[in-house]
Amino acid sequence: MQTYDWIVIGAGITGASLSYELTQQGFSVLLLDADPDPPSATRFSYGGIAYWSGTTDLTRQLCAESKAIYQTLSAELGADTEFREIDLLLSISPESNPEALIQNYSHFADPPKFLTVEAACEREPLLDPNGIAGALTVKHGHIDAGKTARAYIEAMQRSTGVYKIATVKTLISGGVSTSDGDFFAANTVVCIGALTRQFLKDAGLLIAQYFTHAEIIEIPRSELRLNTLVMPAEAERFKLEAEATRDDRVWDQPGQEPAPAILDAGAVQFLDSRILIGQVSRTLTDPNAAIDAVQSEADLRTKISQVMPKVGELKGTWQHCLIAFSRDRLPLVGAVPGAEGLYVFSGFSNPLALVPPLARRFAIQATCDRDPLLQQVLPERFI
Repeated sequence: MQTYDWIVIGAGITGASLSYELTQQGFSVLLLDADPDPPSATRFSYGGIAYWSGTTDLTRQLCAESKAIYQTLSAELGADTEFREIDLLLSISPESNPEALIQNYSHFADPPKFLTVEAACEREPLLDPNGIAGALTVKHGHIDAGKTARAYIEAMQRSTGVYKIATVKTLISGGVSTSDGDFFAANTVVCIGALTRQFLKDAGLLIAQYFTHAEIIEIPRSELRLNTLVMPAEAERFKLEAEATRDDRVWDQPGQEPAPAILDAGAVQFLDSRILIGQVSRTLTDPNAAIDAVQSEADLRTKISQVMPKVGELKGTWQHCLIAFSRDRLPLVGAVPGAEGLYVFSGFSNPLALVPPLARRFAIQATCDRDPLLQQVLPERFI
């Protein structure tokens, strides 16, 4: 019976990067996922890397490490992550106060700069000048998260890793039980995003993680060209997360909605011309909750058309995925309280900026002494 050093459950960007980094430290790794191409947060990621957005010593350090990693990641993995720097355009609605928004962004490591309506439309000609009162802009990293996850997986397989498609049914002593049998390891790490809380609860373990239902429109190909990644300057997501986590207990009750849904209108185009329009976010406690896709798509088109009318007219397909988050905007990285040899790597509100450096630090820590930085993101901080 083969025993691995590490079993990693979940092959999205979190599990893929962590598996790779563990192999780089010489560990034998088994990476498991139920689906080779699931409709996940990785699959429908905007691909944005907000390494300008650090606000504390911790997040500024991680963002700086992230920026350094991405510069050479394609070469390191031997595959194109499609990393580039693009202009992030944070649109300011006509009813907003630009001066107040500029002040709100002043505490970031690299504060976005104000653009007049005319300057914003020069930067992004698809903007409707009547739909904005200006914009904020900053250089923003960008990748194709799906291609990057696959690159990590292929690189870990060339090293000391094994990738297997199998549904993990439950945790067992020293390993996991799957649809393809039992597998064993000295350590197991859960990287299944929004499903982490319920998975651990089924094993009798508690963790303070939550999730949103994210709804977008995917345009597979378009002759329309976006010059920038457009998002609202007054994004409501963090307010939603704060309101939805006031009562942890409600997340163990199916059919609840801890906070009203929000719609942050934005769009991004990838190098293959695919466009994503988003996004509606709902805090429904049932991961399989029914959502009115027709109404959701109509709402998305109405909102994005106020900012970029031509984008709102594009034919596309409504898509849905789940996005994990924690109570304090920081991820949950480290040992699961009350379970020896079990870890979690999830709950990222700024995933593409924080996952690579934290995956690397996690793997290095597994070979030596505790990393003081990682002590700040342990799941036990919410006990």
